[in-house]
Amino acid sequence: MQLQKIKYRAKTVGTKLTPTEYAQIEELVKNGVYLGVSDFIRHAVREELESLKVIKTRDVDYSQAKKEVLSYFEQFGEAYPSDSANDLGLDLELVHKIVLELKKEGRLGVTQ
Repeated sequence: MQLQKIKYRAKTVGTKLTPTEYAQIEELVKNGVYLGVSDFIRHAVREELESLKVIKTRDVDYSQAKKEVLSYFEQFGEAYPSDSANDLGLDLELVHKIVLELKKEGRLGVTQ
């Protein structure tokens, strides 16, 4: 079986860095943290884009959301409500309300 290569067109972007910034990046490269300056810049761009990603919420009814939240916690064992809201695409306030209800019902516990 032959591996398929993914072809894409990368864009080249020029930027200016201060001598101090460049020296810090070069030091990371020298220490083997990054393969090169371009590798560092690609990583930094991806991290920044991920941190700015808009979380879209889905419009689901309460009972469906409750089933999904319970299933999420059963699958992962423990998680923060914010993580489940983000991963499921549900409104955080809705997830908090559901988590409180599931705790009252004894279907969800709290870990210390």
